[in-house]
Amino acid sequence: MSASAAASPLAMAAAVLPGTPQQVIDAYATLAARAETRSFGLIEDDVVVLDTETTGLSHRENELIEIAAARLRGREIVDRFDTFVKPSGLIPAEITELTSITNVDVAHAPSAEGAVAALTEFVGGAPVIAHNSAFDRGFIEAVSGGSEVSDIWIDSLALSRIALPRLSSHKLASMAELFGCASVSHRANADVEALCGVWRILLCGLDDLPLGLMRRLADMHPDVPWSYRPIFSFLAGSHPDAVFSMVSARHDILAADSSSAAGSSARIDADELPGLNLPSREEVEACFEPDGLVNRMYPGYEPRVEQMQMAAEVRDALATSSHRVIEAGTGVGKSIAYLVPFAQAAKRNNITVGIATKSNNLADQLMYHELPRLAREIEGGLTYCALKGYDHYPCLRKLERLARASEVHTTRDPADTLTAIAVIYAYACQSPAGDLDGLGIRWRSVQKADLTTSSRECARRLCPFYPDKCMVHGSRRRAARADVVVTNHSLLFRNVAADGKILPPIRHWVVDEAHSIEGEARRQWAVTVSADESRSIFERLGGARTGSLGRITRDLAASDAATLFMGLTAKATSSTQRASLAMADLFDAVRDLARSARSDSGYDTANMWIGREVRESAAWGVFAEVANTAIDALDEASKNLASLVETVAEEKPELVADVADGQRRLKELNDGLKLVVEGTNDRYVYSCQVNRRIKAGGESLSAERLDIGEALAENWLPEMHTAIFASATMTVSGSFDHFTHAVGLDRLGRESFQTLHLDSSYDFERNMAVVVAGDIPDPRNRAAYLDALENLLVDVHMAMGGSTLTLFTNRRDMEELFDRVSPRLSKEGLALDCQKKNTSAKILRDRFLSDETSSLFALKAFWEGFDAAGDTLRCVVIPKLPFSSPTDPLSCERGVREDRAWARYSLPEAVLEVKQAAGRLIRTSTDAGVLVLADSRLVTKGYGKKFLSSLPAAYQRIESPQVGRYLELWRASHR
Repeated sequence: MSASAAASPLAMAAAVLPGTPQQVIDAYATLAARAETRSFGLIEDDVVVLDTETTGLSHRENELIEIAAARLRGREIVDRFDTFVKPSGLIPAEITELTSITNVDVAHAPSAEGAVAALTEFVGGAPVIAHNSAFDRGFIEAVSGGSEVSDIWIDSLALSRIALPRLSSHKLASMAELFGCASVSHRANADVEALCGVWRILLCGLDDLPLGLMRRLADMHPDVPWSYRPIFSFLAGSHPDAVFSMVSARHDILAADSSSAAGSSARIDADELPGLNLPSREEVEACFEPDGLVNRMYPGYEPRVEQMQMAAEVRDALATSSHRVIEAGTGVGKSIAYLVPFAQAAKRNNITVGIATKSNNLADQLMYHELPRLAREIEGGLTYCALKGYDHYPCLRKLERLARASEVHTTRDPADTLTAIAVIYAYACQSPAGDLDGLGIRWRSVQKADLTTSSRECARRLCPFYPDKCMVHGSRRRAARADVVVTNHSLLFRNVAADGKILPPIRHWVVDEAHSIEGEARRQWAVTVSADESRSIFERLGGARTGSLGRITRDLAASDAATLFMGLTAKATSSTQRASLAMADLFDAVRDLARSARSDSGYDTANMWIGREVRESAAWGVFAEVANTAIDALDEASKNLASLVETVAEEKPELVADVADGQRRLKELNDGLKLVVEGTNDRYVYSCQVNRRIKAGGESLSAERLDIGEALAENWLPEMHTAIFASATMTVSGSFDHFTHAVGLDRLGRESFQTLHLDSSYDFERNMAVVVAGDIPDPRNRAAYLDALENLLVDVHMAMGGSTLTLFTNRRDMEELFDRVSPRLSKEGLALDCQKKNTSAKILRDRFLSDETSSLFALKAFWEGFDAAGDTLRCVVIPKLPFSSPTDPLSCERGVREDRAWARYSLPEAVLEVKQAAGRLIRTSTDAGVLVLADSRLVTKGYGKKFLSSLPAAYQRIESPQVGRYLELWRASHR
């Protein structure tokens, strides 16, 4: 457990989150040395550190194969435990490769029951420490007698997020390496050794948190069993008189902040400028010359004509206050091409410019790689920040209230809620700015609305943290002072819906990954009335003794006007409870309505279009009667809540924020219900959704904007001076028409925008093959179709040696083919994964990327945004063209309004999806891969040419029995 190899301040600076204050970095860098001499008394007097190795990730389906443990007393390991465990079956090959544990090793090992019994004796009831303890505890307690090992399990992973909230990784291996502890090797005994060293460092990290915080955490909700409470209580004893103040902690950390945009002045609204002061086109192009700005950012940079051309085009758009649609192929380097002229415009004119992305990966690339490099090299430096929606940031007012409340939300896990509170407290004490996304909080167990706020719910001037100490408004103030703001598509469109009240007044935008913005805008602007949202509103409002109504009742009981207040509260409470019951009846009626319609598929979720035929049915009449009752009940509850808020706010405004938010949300719920039930606004398409897998819950009613382009042309584009839409996939057969219509540019007039196509700088004809297996039977002949596809998939995987991603359009085909193909590949030593229900997409991604021979059957989540460079991904297979379902509500509505709706919308959307899937293959100049298209319609239908002419490489039509041989030869020639 020596700290001799612990991180230097420089190495620590690279291991923490960007924007971490230097004083925090310095403290982290000395933790290992301090841990060697610090004594923590009783809390380290007798603890057991434990780790396991298993045959898989689920304790319900997999088994133990090794258990290791060590008993700690102070800084010393005084006893050890290590045993293999004999599973009932063979150890999977990938587990042996990961752990080096073989079937020979476990052949004579004790059974799981015997091993766990010996472990129980070793532990002797002492507290057990494990990294991600839920995993190890799940496997131990799945064995008979396992629950007797210990009553106290301490998760060092969660504890590390409290002790060291600014680390970029809390993986055991990362922390062990950083702090110079024993290395991790995917063997239980080595991991135990590493955790023994990390454990004391975590205790030091906790002790470094602001005085009084340990007592605050230890005293939270004493009735809730929480394994960390004894640790916090003991550490609090070192400073018994300390009183924690979140306001003071925020003041101190902000005073230490020297990060980008922290102290900059507010920017000018570009509307106030007569025009922009911009570099000339030649000056922008010079930035991309061998001795230019970009070469200083990236030494060894090789100029690309396409990149220079794009940068110049972006500059011209800024100069003429016009818009651009730019399809830039893979390898062009489009982000640098737009960042350089946009940053120059921001610096020269003291304005803020915006970049909106779809994926977190691109946002992180901009924030942590490209913008820092640009800021170092551009004259005068550059300020920049990321901005997300309100619900991505902690509300410190709510955090304080929840920590001191008399109860924790009863429908979620109270211990996980306390852990989330502790993580956020620690993070807020060491973070001048930041959000919740990377904190590892188990939101399935924690009510997120209890710890976040919304633009309307925010107490603003009534809040002690407003504005600078608030992490929500602090981020917004930074954005208003930054040269460049990076955000996501969803917040951009929410800002449009909020009439520009969320984001700073930015008039120049780059919308990157723009191929997906129509769908994202439709999601953000949808009006949804869901059972889950309804239940959440009523749970948070509560009743006479619970929720915000219960709190306000207790707080007003001693008021001078208690009689008046109590009457208003009682009236609001009773009408709210009636509305809750009426909404429960409504969602039962939604389920009945969906049941009355013909089933559109065997999928879990039924998505039913509410068109004229449905509205004229008897079932709709029954539903409408229940819905109107719910509307009346919501109206009454909303009015009574509004009256309560208005009256109480005159004397005690600090008490009504939560009730006011509940009233607002009820009104929005009712407005949405009226919109769907009336169905008279022809700008929307109406539908209902029901989850067939469960008897109740998951029902919803939706109204989605039909024409997103119309809305953008009316509400956003006229206010923009320049919008740059960029993506690698925008054209269909070389035409931008589908995209420009989807985003509304065609409504502005052709003179307002220009389009530009830039070929990839990679050699697709050399490095990519497109194969069309044109003889696969029609999918309507299901038996023959699946048989042929099974054989093709086996041949492809065998020829490519794995590393194949097969993208399906429906789960039923995928799962049946997985059951057929997987055993055949397994016999040949090839692993195949499948995106089954409740399987984490992240786990599948990580597993695929870690094994160059692994293959994957996947659905929608992997069609775009999945990068696997090199030999990790050598082949993409598309069994069926991704047309939208003919029963999809949007397709149905378009179909009744336009004669050629399928050709105008469904066809180009499917083409773009195939282009996105093909884009998974070639991510670098040295990548090579094959796209296999197994839909015979590509060669039997006229529209097949639309797909094939849109792909970056020419195609080969090959009969399916010969595809495997062709791929073998192709692969041999590209090694």
